[in-house]
Amino acid sequence: MVNIGPLSLPDFPLLLAPMEDVSDPPFRAVCKEHGADLMYTEFISSEGLIRDAIKSRKKLDIFDYERPIGIQIFGGDEEALSLCAKIVESTGPDLLDINFGCPVKKVVCKGAGAGVLKDIEKMVSLTKAVVNAVNIPVTVKTRLGWDNDSRNIEEVAERLQDIGIQALAIHGRTRTQMYKGEADWTLIGKVKNNPRIKIPIFGNGDIDRPEKAVTYKERYGVDGIMIGRAAIGYPWIFNEIKHYIQTGETKAPPSIEDRVKTCKKHLVYALEWKGPREGILEMRPHYASYLKGLSHVKEFRAQLVKANSLEEIELIFDSLLAYYSEVL
Repeated sequence: MVNIGPLSLPDFPLLLAPMEDVSDPPFRAVCKEHGADLMYTEFISSEGLIRDAIKSRKKLDIFDYERPIGIQIFGGDEEALSLCAKIVESTGPDLLDINFGCPVKKVVCKGAGAGVLKDIEKMVSLTKAVVNAVNIPVTVKTRLGWDNDSRNIEEVAERLQDIGIQALAIHGRTRTQMYKGEADWTLIGKVKNNPRIKIPIFGNGDIDRPEKAVTYKERYGVDGIMIGRAAIGYPWIFNEIKHYIQTGETKAPPSIEDRVKTCKKHLVYALEWKGPREGILEMRPHYASYLKGLSHVKEFRAQLVKANSLEEIELIFDSLLAYYSEVL
């Protein structure tokens, strides 16, 4: 078992990374059904939540079938972040996560997300304010450092553990790398194998197939893996990794029927959560990911992103399945 405070997870848990405009309840639902052990909401702005911004409030929606679930927040002001943490705690998540890793300019410019990597003292004080404000476990997601000359994650891990965080997820890139180049897990391994570190350490970055997950598990000794972009349109990755760990064998990839079935289920969840108009609009970017790698799919994808009703979308999917049953 891997313990985050009083929360118990299975051995070597697989975590769904919080992703803006992706990790909403419909997406989380299909990932949970396909093996995600712990999931996080999209990150929530502390200032936005305090201002009662509708978008921020909507991100607080969590459901019992998702548990265990963490709500992730970000911000650069101690008072606002601690007040936000109290509001979040009142909604009943299993844990609260602080984002110190988002590299996007509009977040960094506010002294939040990865912007805090340039000021470790500020990171510590912000984290301490949140830990002191709530009674649920507080965790952190961050990066190796600001740039290649300031990869200070080893110091960060020790100092954040010392003020009370219960787990740390590390993305194997610096802020200046954004999402480019290959994630470097060597420092993640050093943090995990530091005898002073007692909290769970989760690695994140570039895990896109079961074999790589097992290789990194064995090479770096992390307590679990956090998966982000590889799960978009491919929630099967969680159970594929688990199957490979248990058997050493590669699980057969999902059939076209499986892809369509899960995509349609995702769509139904979106319609239930967001309503007919918003649900259809927000689902459109996902079609390309669910159908990725299929030949001759461009025409169907173009139809899907123009469709405006569930009935229309289902007809397009029926045509797609009929086409592939003839071709294959």
